[in-house]
Formats: sequence, C-alpha cells, structure tokens
Amino acid sequence: MDGSQLRKAQAISVLHEMLQQILNLFPAERSSAACDTTLLDKLHTGLHQQLEDLDTSLVQVMGEQDSAQGRAGPTLVLKSYFQGIHLSLNEKTYSDGAWEIVRLEIMRSFSSLTNLQERLRTKDGDLGSP
Repeated sequence: MDGSQLRKAQAISVLHEMLQQILNLFPAERSSAACDTTLLDKLHTGLHQQLEDLDTSLVQVMGEQDSAQGRAGPTLVLKSYFQGIHLSLNEKTYSDGAWEIVRLEIMRSFSSLTNLQERLRTKDGDLGSP
C-alpha cells in the first residue's frame, strides 16, 4: 500500500472502532431508562449501517486479508478511552448524570470523527460519510 492508502486505512479503522465503542455503550438493559427507546433503536440501526459501510471501505482499501490487521494498531487508545467511560457509568450506577457525561463524550467523539473525515477529504479524496 502507498502512504495515502495506509492513512485512509488507519482512519477507517479509527472511525470503525469509535463507532463500535459508542454502540457498545448502549446495551439494551442499561440504556433504556436513560433514553427514548425509539431514538436508541435509530441510533443502533445507524451505527450498525455505518460499521458495515466502513467494513466495506476498509476491505476496498486494504484487501480482505489485511483489513483485520489494519484495525488492530491505531484503535488501542480508543478502546482504553471507552473502557474508562464504561467504568464511570458502572461506578455511577448508570444514573442520569452519568448518561449526560456519556452524551457529552459521544458528541465530542463525533466532532473528532468529523474533523478526521474533513482532513482526509482534503488530503486523499472523499472517504464517504459515516
């Protein structure tokens, strides 16, 4: 892969991991009390669709075999970050206040995703929109 493909593959991996971690924050049994279930279902559906699209994009950029390896490296920091959010939710017994912090963190994550996408579009062409 050339440098442009590698950057795109790493960015797709980061986008994928961030969306997966956000999805993992909302297990049905814990989140229904803090969220409108219709909105939560829409969020789940949208995140699943974006994850599938990113899987397809990663395979296109890296090839079938290398796509799983491409996800491993740049995502460890994200996993640790979201593990901290999970722990905070658990420690605060999934209270409304804890969910408000999660909402703010997700909004910050989406802002970071948007910034990453914009940088990639200007450098390497359109990535698509998660």
